[in-house]
Amino acid sequence: MRPAEAPVGLQLTRVARVVSRAFDQALAAAGGSLPMWLILLNLKINPQANQRGLAAAVGVREATLTHHLNAMEKDGLLTRRRDPGNRRIHIIEPSAAGDALFLRLREAAMQFDQRLRHDLKKADVEQLASLLARLADNVGGSDDAPLWAGLADARPPAATQSPRSRPARTASDLPPHAQRS
Repeated sequence: MRPAEAPVGLQLTRVARVVSRAFDQALAAAGGSLPMWLILLNLKINPQANQRGLAAAVGVREATLTHHLNAMEKDGLLTRRRDPGNRRIHIIEPSAAGDALFLRLREAAMQFDQRLRHDLKKADVEQLASLLARLADNVGGSDDAPLWAGLADARPPAATQSPRSRPARTASDLPPHAQRS
């Protein structure tokens, strides 16, 4: 017997897949990818981040981050150097090419967000954020990690802490240097 309504989880999964693919395409058209965007964004938020801190901020395992950093360094998008105070730590900084890619990806991300918000009122966006937070709470998946944590990692996210409410995050939650100028 068919349910009268499609299960919410299936609807959410389908929409998430469609939106994710479209966002990947928008970033690719700007010359990048989701992992590149998340790494460069977090380097803007935390300049001169070390590799361990960057992995935590992006929400990936260090091995996964190393794979992405190797490719980005090879492409001239960032540099890694040893911390003079602790030779075991690598300091990661975007290059001029990485900064230019960040600006293109930021513009692509902002245009994509505008595309998603097309025909939505501010109240609609606020309600959507509230409903998504409630869905996450319902399955015990809310936490205080950045919205992008774990998106660049291919493995399923680890179990999260107990559910708790949090306010919806917006682009204005980014530090000023990572926001549009």
